[in-house]
Amino acid sequence: MSKATAALLAALGFLSLWPARCHGSRILVVPVDGSHWINMAAILKALHSRGHRLTVLHSPNSWYIPTNASFYTSITATMLEDGTKKDFYNKILMDVIDCRQSAGLFRTFYQQRLITNMLAMGHKRLAEAAGAMFDDPAFMKKLQEAKFDLMLTDPGLPVGVLLGNYLKLPMVFNVRWMNNGESHFAVAPSPLSYVPVSGSELHDRMDFQGRLKNMLHYIYSVIEFRFYINSAYSDLFQRHFPPKTDLLTLEQAADIWLVRSDFVFELPRPTMPNVVYIGGFQCEKAQPLPADLEAFVQSSGEHGVVVMSLGTLVSALPGDVTEAIAAAFAQLPQKVIWRIKGETPSSLGNNTRLVDWLPQKDLLGHPKTRAFVAHGGTNGVYEAIYHGVPVLGLPLLFDQFDNLLRLQVRGAARVVEAKSLTQEGFLEALRDILETPTYRDNMRRLSRLHHDRPMPPLEIAIFWIEYVSRHHGASHLRPIAYSLPWYSYFGADVVLLLILVAAAFVWTSIFICKSVCCRWFGRKMKRD
Repeated sequence: MSKATAALLAALGFLSLWPARCHGSRILVVPVDGSHWINMAAILKALHSRGHRLTVLHSPNSWYIPTNASFYTSITATMLEDGTKKDFYNKILMDVIDCRQSAGLFRTFYQQRLITNMLAMGHKRLAEAAGAMFDDPAFMKKLQEAKFDLMLTDPGLPVGVLLGNYLKLPMVFNVRWMNNGESHFAVAPSPLSYVPVSGSELHDRMDFQGRLKNMLHYIYSVIEFRFYINSAYSDLFQRHFPPKTDLLTLEQAADIWLVRSDFVFELPRPTMPNVVYIGGFQCEKAQPLPADLEAFVQSSGEHGVVVMSLGTLVSALPGDVTEAIAAAFAQLPQKVIWRIKGETPSSLGNNTRLVDWLPQKDLLGHPKTRAFVAHGGTNGVYEAIYHGVPVLGLPLLFDQFDNLLRLQVRGAARVVEAKSLTQEGFLEALRDILETPTYRDNMRRLSRLHHDRPMPPLEIAIFWIEYVSRHHGASHLRPIAYSLPWYSYFGADVVLLLILVAAAFVWTSIFICKSVCCRWFGRKMKRD
């Protein structure tokens, strides 16, 4: 065999090992800003590396979504009014802290009412922004002429859902929360006897009072969706969509739901064939820390470090809460790295380092990290599970209360309330997390389960996006249940028919018996 032939065979053999790529698709992406963008960006970078052409539609004043990026092309359009967004969330936080002073049974309803007001205002603005897009013929013509193959969107904000249906594109959702609750309630059966409604702060082992509360929360969520969320888009539906269109029907038209959860964290429940679980797909192995931060971590010795971060939405806690946390940290033998906005607490100890930003995944993956003080956002929860770090939860808004409850019932977290937080209470809870081995053992068990899967969740997500692109949709995975009227779905018409047949049989039997008896007694009386 000649050297040239040998080299050619070697090259072919090398190419045969190269990962198969889907033919490059043109994908329109409509993401959600904030922490949601972290998830979407991870998927987009992977798609770009496989030759897909990505176009991202976002607001010109996005928090985190850059207009210029190496892995996508931008289209800018107003999504929501910008400006005082973070101040708005800080105000909501203060209102939530106040409402959580209420009695336990009613507290979640008061809190949900605050969220309802926010959702109603937000969806009204979104509907106006979407209406401006649809009423702009040049903008819509630009999207239509681009001839996209696929819509990839986060339906937490439904602009992508509206555009995907209008442009008649196959749709893939990168989703966990949407509209007014958890995505499963829009796509899969959700028995209220053991599937807690978003915001109810219940787990799957409910007593009678818990099931009653869950039912009331479900009724509330239906009212909230119909009269506060869906109604905001009614004018848009009338002008640009077929009659009887509603938001839920448009959402259920998605081909694949890439749900950002898995059943290591999520409570077991029914699912559907077009639901794919990719929880923790954005997590990565820890990288070396910056030199100054590594030196600080190493200075902790055998005690290790505590990491605290409360996410991106909330820039300031109440002053008394911040002071109580700082005073509690000062009494620990551990070093503390605290991502904080606002003024430096006067009770800050020498063992605590304040930062504007921290490499969260790298710190959580560091062998000296002993605990994570977190607000309970989905990204942070999965990073804690990925790295096996127990959590002291300080929930503030939205799904954070439910997220931390799921960790708590698995014995991997404790939860404290901002409304009643004191230095002594926070210190006791933190020492419990640090000194009780079961929290770390339980979290490490969750971590082992989370890592034990046939392929990484990001690869699973990419496979299904390319699957929908290759086959121009996945309608064969969508159940017919979405198009059934409620009485057919629940079998109410069949039950009613059976009841009528049974009633008719009973009535006929009684009538025949009465007739026979009357004739028999009539003959007997004549003989007598």
